[in-house]
Amino acid sequence: MYSIYLCINKFFVMLDYIIVGSGLGGIAFSEYALNNNKSIMVINNQSQNSSRIAGGLYNPVVLKRFSEVWQASGQLDLLSEFYASLEEKLAVKLDYSMPLLRKFYSAEEQNNWFTASDKVNLSKFLSTNLIATKWKSIPSPFNYGEVLKSGYVDTSLLVDSYKNYLLSKECYFEDTFVYSNLIIENDFVVYKNLKAKHIIFAEGFGMLSNPFFKDLPLDGTKGELLLIKAPNLNLDVIVKSAVFVIPLGNDLYKVGATYNWEDKTNIPTDAAREELVTNLKQLINCDFEIIEHHAGVRPTVKDRRPMLGAHPIYQNMFVLNGLGTRGVMLAPAMAKMLYNHIEKQEDLDVYVDIKRFKSFYSNFSQNG
Repeated sequence: MYSIYLCINKFFVMLDYIIVGSGLGGIAFSEYALNNNKSIMVINNQSQNSSRIAGGLYNPVVLKRFSEVWQASGQLDLLSEFYASLEEKLAVKLDYSMPLLRKFYSAEEQNNWFTASDKVNLSKFLSTNLIATKWKSIPSPFNYGEVLKSGYVDTSLLVDSYKNYLLSKECYFEDTFVYSNLIIENDFVVYKNLKAKHIIFAEGFGMLSNPFFKDLPLDGTKGELLLIKAPNLNLDVIVKSAVFVIPLGNDLYKVGATYNWEDKTNIPTDAAREELVTNLKQLINCDFEIIEHHAGVRPTVKDRRPMLGAHPIYQNMFVLNGLGTRGVMLAPAMAKMLYNHIEKQEDLDVYVDIKRFKSFYSNFSQNG
């Protein structure tokens, strides 16, 4: 379709978009572009793995504070449509809608749940019927509260399958992006043998190496999770306590996740493993085997909002980042918003527009 990287040493091919990064954000933007008949080239170096190893959980409620996730209803509607379309295109199962049960440890926690479920914005997400189902491997004398419209996306399968799809369309290659090789003109950019109207940086935590956007306040949060095998657990729902447990089938479960604001590496640690195992043993009483242990750095922002928008000087250069811990929910909505901003001149939501970071813009006004 786009035989650009096969033999282009002698000429440039004008693309609509160069997209740097192929995590959840890069995938979502690529999909909107391709579905609108735009030509793209995705460049990715596999250095960031937070999308691949993520729990993939989607949940419209912040259970720790009993508050609605920002714009949850709209994001969930788009999520269902977006991943269903990808499932059909890629011929894989990605979206697993299933109940999320919050285990209660006291009557007080039950009462707090009912109080929260009375709130107008939470009543559509928090069931008022306590779940009394008993799983023999999870003691639960105070039962569970059920979060509605929850589930998980198989992000590892998504990343791999979408990469293969892009390869089949000849619009993907693996390489480390060399920023000094980027030539920026008013109406286009040139990178090596590629020429495009726009360039999108969707690099996750790797953005901190990007000289154009590194001064944005990205604050990566390391997360670690386990893949376990527990033949006697027999769960068919997601259970949330100090950890979440997601059933994957074949007696396999994802268990996560930790939060570390200091360590910015993708290296699994003994401390996180011990924390996850300790919390898991407080939740379940059956034997389990640790199959895999993964770590990645989530691209988080202190104000808990994504970062979208054009560079202050280079108006054909854009950032799509800061999806944080809710990437599977945010990616389709944020990619669609940025695409419509570029192609239809629709305004970005002020809560995600990078113009909210005044210090970032002042750096450029001071320098020129």
